Amino acid sequence: MRILVTGAGGQLGTQLARRLASVHQVAQRSHAQLDVADLAAVRDTLRRERPQVVLHAAAMTNVDRCEEDPEAAFRVNALGSRNVAAAAQELGALLVYVSTDYVFNGEKGAPYTEFDPVDPVNVYGHSKLAGEEFVRELCPRHLIVRTAWLYSGRGKSDFVHTVRSLLEQGQPIRMVDDQRGSPTWVPDLTAALEQLLQREAAGLYHLAGGGACSRFEFARTIARLSGHDPEGIRPVPTSAFPRPARRPRDSSLDGLVLRLEGQSGLRPWPEALEECLTS
Repeated sequence: MRILVTGAGGQLGTQLARRLASVHQVAQRSHAQLDVADLAAVRDTLRRERPQVVLHAAAMTNVDRCEEDPEAAFRVNALGSRNVAAAAQELGALLVYVSTDYVFNGEKGAPYTEFDPVDPVNVYGHSKLAGEEFVRELCPRHLIVRTAWLYSGRGKSDFVHTVRSLLEQGQPIRMVDDQRGSPTWVPDLTAALEQLLQREAAGLYHLAGGGACSRFEFARTIARLSGHDPEGIRPVPTSAFPRPARRPRDSSLDGLVLRLEGQSGLRPWPEALEECLTS
């Protein structure tokens, strides 16, 4: 199968391309190589590569930067997704669009399924939702996957890597305890995406680590599993860290569609985290 991965320089795109390249013919484009907001460049790339599947992982994901620069967020997340969808449709390719839990407002009080109404509370969520809408409208052969709280254990901006570094330095750590989500280990997500491709799945799916926690609970579990004292991590409210963008209070995801299909979702997040910390 010929596959094109956009955003191949990012955390998810890099691992997706690496995993799929062992079996498929994979072309990769980082942001530096392909500006998805440039329709002519997107069309030229797809016509040259002629992929059967486009894995669209390119996105502006810094939530606060999106809030501070809405035009940039919509240029990449909405307009860019429109361009990729239009070009994929011209070739008859399947488009896989990676979306986010932040399309929800976080006030449900329980994990969100694929059938719950969307209501973003920040620019990032609105721009990603606009991307979803363009994909549905312009590319009938599509697969939209919402995920959440991605981590790989590597990289300066990675939550797990950051917490471990602070623990090793012996620094006091304060973590927000009134925002909940579903931590998702990138290798688990890439494996689940590959399975969906193998099953020729289509439509909307939620793929996130099983269960939910706060950032505080997540950080304490990282400490415990990596041999550090979790008591050094203190809970604080969201108000202790004023940020430009509002965050949903509980945007945890429930992969109901997979269960209805008789398939298993991603494993519980503590189990995945333990493997991440020991691998």
